[in-house]
Amino acid sequence: MKTSQRGINLIKSFESLKLKAYKCPAGVWTIGYGSTSNVREGMVISEQQAETMLKNDLMTAENAVNNQRLDITQNQFDALVSFVFNCGSGNFAKSTLLKKIKVNPHDPSITKWFAVWNKGGGKVLPGLVRRRKEEAELYFT
Repeated sequence: MKTSQRGINLIKSFESLKLKAYKCPAGVWTIGYGSTSNVREGMVISEQQAETMLKNDLMTAENAVNNQRLDITQNQFDALVSFVFNCGSGNFAKSTLLKKIKVNPHDPSITKWFAVWNKGGGKVLPGLVRRRKEEAELYFT
């Protein structure tokens, strides 16, 4: 599967576009739409470069979800790609969220397992609370 425009819009709404490198709340150098690969202090990119980086990051997240061979809808896929985009494929692979989805992708408790991933740098972040809520809502739409 590939991320729909709805999924891309969700990711962009939380990542927002930053053309100059910055440290995210977890202390990681970030640029564009939340890209962290090969980002260094002082780095500046164009909007086109940000879009290219986003496409590459999306492919990585899509592969992480697709590799699980889940029987899910487009909205569920988009929600999970957003989650992986933000939390990483390693965290997704070992998460209770994934375990619950593998047992029953329609289990209402899945909402709770999105919500536990609300910390950055060890602190609960309001933006992550909102993101997990919106991902769970999209997952069950």
